[in-house]
Amino acid sequence: MFRLQGSKVLAVDMTGDAVKAKNGSMVAYDGQMAFKKLSGGGEGIRGMVTRRITGEQMTLMEVKGQGTCWFADRASEINLVNLQGDKLFVESSNLLATDSGLRTGTSFTGLRGASQGNGLFTTTVEGHGQAAIMSDGPAVVLRVSSQYPLTVDPGAYIAHQGNLRQSFQSGVTFRTFMGEGGGEAFQIRFEGDGVVYVQPSERNSIAGDV
Repeated sequence: MFRLQGSKVLAVDMTGDAVKAKNGSMVAYDGQMAFKKLSGGGEGIRGMVTRRITGEQMTLMEVKGQGTCWFADRASEINLVNLQGDKLFVESSNLLATDSGLRTGTSFTGLRGASQGNGLFTTTVEGHGQAAIMSDGPAVVLRVSSQYPLTVDPGAYIAHQGNLRQSFQSGVTFRTFMGEGGGEAFQIRFEGDGVVYVQPSERNSIAGDV
């Protein structure tokens, strides 16, 4: 259902089913399509309450019909993630689209989210299907195992999946070491078994500085 045309455009072939995508990300379509604006934060009453508590800023649209839709956002690189009943944790600004077999929600992330101005929550995607996530530059997929934990600068973090535990480490981040940050800083440490997606460009935020 999802396929890439180049590295920056997502094509979705639809046969009457639906896809959820970042609002305003559709660049073209053929066939017969219907569009509906949705709200981020998850479905149902729980999602409504979560949005009110967290101030989640993700806005989505639902596209349903017959034909092909093409999606892109600010020439970002796009990566496809296949989910087989597991859960993907992704920054809301990095989520481009999910197919009809996936559910979206929110999850508490702690201090990292607050430091970036994203609230204390990140977006979750779970079920069986495909999701498209974006990165500023080609994303790097890094494996985490029990023998090899991973430490990531929060400004470069995009998403993670698998049986991973997050913790926050105070200290000098990579940016602070280069003289670009100030104040108390932290990094995200992942332990367990899974993968972490990082981008080669950091967000325009205070990121790892608290």
